[in-house]
Amino acid sequence: MINTPICSLLGIRYPVLQGGMAWVSEAQLAAAVSNAGGLGVIAAGSMPPELLRREIALCKTLTEKPFGVNVMMMSPYAPAVAQLCADERVAVVTTGAGNPAPYIPRWKDAGIKVVPVIPSAALARRMERAGADAVVAEGCEAGGHIGELTTMCLVPQVCDAVSIPVIAGGGVADSRGFAAAIALGAVGVQMGTAFLCAEECRIHANYKQAVLHAKDTSTAVTGRSVGHPARCLRSRFVRRLEELERDGVSAEELENAMLGSLRRAARDGDGITGCFMAGQCAGLVRALRPAADIIQELMRQSAQRLQQLGIVTE
Repeated sequence: MINTPICSLLGIRYPVLQGGMAWVSEAQLAAAVSNAGGLGVIAAGSMPPELLRREIALCKTLTEKPFGVNVMMMSPYAPAVAQLCADERVAVVTTGAGNPAPYIPRWKDAGIKVVPVIPSAALARRMERAGADAVVAEGCEAGGHIGELTTMCLVPQVCDAVSIPVIAGGGVADSRGFAAAIALGAVGVQMGTAFLCAEECRIHANYKQAVLHAKDTSTAVTGRSVGHPARCLRSRFVRRLEELERDGVSAEELENAMLGSLRRAARDGDGITGCFMAGQCAGLVRALRPAADIIQELMRQSAQRLQQLGIVTE
């Protein structure tokens, strides 16, 4: 169907990476995406190493295909998790929320492909100099922690700034987004929100229903006042956070208000004290489907669109 340089680099059939979403991207979802031809990713988030080790072991029993681990650099467990990824020789490490440069040589020595998620061209250049194999240029349309640039503006500037492959993330949920990413110069896409309603995604049914009922205006960004913007679905909890920000609370107070909210959303489906992170493309997610169906439809329709546009991806 569609083959780009990222496929051979990562050993995958289709140029589709599943985003690393804390409390969402677990072994079952990662394995399903990898088995479908994309790159599944386990989100380490704030997992202690022993829990991540179990997730990696489980994923290895569910797929023989390459899969990755997303390392959140601001986690207190980041150094131990970084070493665990090297010890387990996972196929790919993606990173976010911090600078992975000190760990890249260790990962490369273990034969791991390193793909940092970045919000700016400057950071993309820095990651290339540090030895990254590719980068995910993620626009502010994405769910979770975000930068300020849109995908439309960020991706072409990152493509101009580096010589390594660029993957587009943020706001991609269907073949239109995929084709746009390729037209902007990317060689693949990262999708997170599009997989929230995959059958293999084990988040609470309330979370999935919130995504299925989302519209184009259903997300909000909190945390900008303290320098930690994050996008999530509007809810009573989000309105409370917005009130706290208007009152000028400190970063520590806002962080305390957020503590445990992702787990409560994903595990308990708590719409009052839980934070349902999702991107602006949530309004394009309209059904519960297997991950394989999501990827197959994306690739089939994207191939048709790219052919109509005269864009060659083979």
